[in-house]
Amino acid sequence: MYSRTYRTVRGKAFFAVLMALLLIVTGCGGGQQAAEQKPAEQKPAEQAAGSAGGSDQSYTVKHAMGETTIKGTPQRVVVLTSQGVETLVALGVKPVGAVGSWTDPTTFYDFVKPQLEGTKTVGTESQPNLEAIAALKPDLILGMKFRHEKIYQQLTAIAPTVFVEEPRGDWKENFMLYAEAVNKKAEGEKVLADWNKRIEAFKAKVGDKVKTKVSLVRFMPGRVRIYYNDTFAGTILKDLGVARPEAQNKEEFAAEVTKERIPEMDGDIMFYFSYETGDGEASKLEKEWTNDPLWKNLNVVKNNKAFKVDDTIWNTSGGVICANKVVDELEKYLLQQ
Repeated sequence: MYSRTYRTVRGKAFFAVLMALLLIVTGCGGGQQAAEQKPAEQKPAEQAAGSAGGSDQSYTVKHAMGETTIKGTPQRVVVLTSQGVETLVALGVKPVGAVGSWTDPTTFYDFVKPQLEGTKTVGTESQPNLEAIAALKPDLILGMKFRHEKIYQQLTAIAPTVFVEEPRGDWKENFMLYAEAVNKKAEGEKVLADWNKRIEAFKAKVGDKVKTKVSLVRFMPGRVRIYYNDTFAGTILKDLGVARPEAQNKEEFAAEVTKERIPEMDGDIMFYFSYETGDGEASKLEKEWTNDPLWKNLNVVKNNKAFKVDDTIWNTSGGVICANKVVDELEKYLLQQ
């Protein structure tokens, strides 16, 4: 009994020594090679910048509601903001579902409609249809905290969900967050590089006319606003280096005003726009105000420099496509001065 046990222990000891020697030998030549072949650990942003080839590699996106991990490049995206629709179109991504336009929730704005053939509408930006979203079996949902915070948990139960913070202010931040979420960071950076080139081309073309003080006014059902710098159009003017009237050159969103504050709307040129909801209330208010003696007494009005423009382009949709359209229109109007 003792002899058998001794031989077994001695055999095990010999085997252990042999394995140790083999590890030492192979460690000298193969250990370094193994270390070199180990994949480098990627940061979430670097992973999100990867190719759109449908990789299974996961990446994590920080957003308005926390962090969301996404496996591979999303193939079935549902987007719940008009700004996000513009972003995906600009990046060459066709969503399987998207909210309809503010003017007609059953369809999309004309300037994106050709690229959305086959995309299903999923309600409105203010009230998405959860059943329609779930039926599309998305692998990513893009939304906005300002609009959709109350349904965030329901959305995350359907698919990984990424929210931007709010619609106002610098559209470029939301653009890049959405681009990162769909694993198109590099493509997004290219779009913004083109935007910067567009800005430089604008400045070169209009020259000293950037000193023209631009006023922004919006009519809505039951209220009128003067728009400051922290608005969609305001940030574009700031990017372009275009001047603002002193009363409007504020790093704020907007002021809801009464007729007594109409004099604050004056400028070298004014762009005003009306948000229609189908009941004609904004148009009625616009007509009332633009016929008021205080409005007619504005220098910008007396000089025939007050122009009505499309609310969708100058404010409501709020994405990269509309931003470029605003620059096109602004360039046209300034060169006529």
